[in-house]
Amino acid sequence: MLSSIDSLSALYGAQKVPTIENAKSDDEKLKEQTDAFEAIMVKVLLDTALKFDNPLYPKEAGHEIYESMYKEQLSQSLSGGFGYSDLLFNYLKEQQNLTR
Repeated sequence: MLSSIDSLSALYGAQKVPTIENAKSDDEKLKEQTDAFEAIMVKVLLDTALKFDNPLYPKEAGHEIYESMYKEQLSQSLSGGFGYSDLLFNYLKEQQNLTR
């Protein structure tokens, strides 16, 4: 019985000790997520602003798919440059520091 308790405590008792490497990794992951959120916001803006409706040229098959892919790629490349990502990142870091 004692050996099963020791193995369980060894399995579940070993917790990650926060180190600088883990903190950098967590910060990088958070920055990636805030950039992804900013990309979603930019895509919504692009969907509203870029309406490629031209009555002179009829829409080809698959036009909406390519237009959506173009806007998605454009929003991904523009994300991180508007400041929303930095603002959200700093806010979440403050909230994380307050809870510790």
